[in-house]
Formats: sequence, structure tokens, C-alpha cells
Amino acid sequence: MTVVTVDAPRLLAIMELGGYPNLIPLYGRLGFCPEVVNSQRKAQSYLKKRIPNVIVAEYNFQSDFRDRTSNLETLMARLQRHPEVKVVVFFQSEFRHKLDNLRSRFPIFEAIAFPIVPEKVETALRRALAERV
Repeated sequence: MTVVTVDAPRLLAIMELGGYPNLIPLYGRLGFCPEVVNSQRKAQSYLKKRIPNVIVAEYNFQSDFRDRTSNLETLMARLQRHPEVKVVVFFQSEFRHKLDNLRSRFPIFEAIAFPIVPEKVETALRRALAERV
């Protein structure tokens, strides 16, 4: 059992589609106080109440959006007011060029291609913890 302290760093996991291992035990083992939501709408609601240290989210390219190209643009725009938040993104390799376009406009701390390997996620999160302000 993982014990999380009151001053533990917060991690918001946005799991919209999944398709990767359950990483919640990893988050807890690293000392994060994780919160999981299953939509960008719920993530926006969460961010109105608290700001996490790290966000782990999926990049889902969608060409049918009228005014944006992915699920992350609204989230990243909101986070411009909180540059201290580290964003770790999971993406499908075939959409790397689209993600690179997003990265040219918004700071993404780490991008990890599918298939998601927990060890890569752990390395990114340890780095995020080390850089915590």
C-alpha cells in the first residue's frame, strides 16, 4: 500500500481512450497524489479547483474539429497561465508531425509514443519531480 502525504505532488491523469497499462500504481509509488478523469471536460473542471504539478494525457489528433486539431489545445491554452505544470503526452507515432505542430505553440514536457512502456513514463515523471519548483 502506498501512503501519500498531504504535501505530495499532484498528478492529473486524463485517460480518454486508454490502450496502455494501468499507471495509477506507478503514480502512487512515485509519491504523487493522482487524480484520474476520463475527458477533457472533466479535466477543465478539475483545473478550476486545483492545479497539479504534472498532467499525463493522451494526444488524440482529430481532423474533424472545427477550430483545433486535437483534444489537447484547450487544455494547453489554459495551462499557459501555469507554466510550472509539466505535461506528459502519450501519442501515436503516425501523428508525431501533428503533435510537433502543437509543441511549437505549447510547452510539452515529455512526449511518449505508443506502445506505452511504464519504465519510460517513470523516467519522465522522475525527471518532472526533480525539476519541481
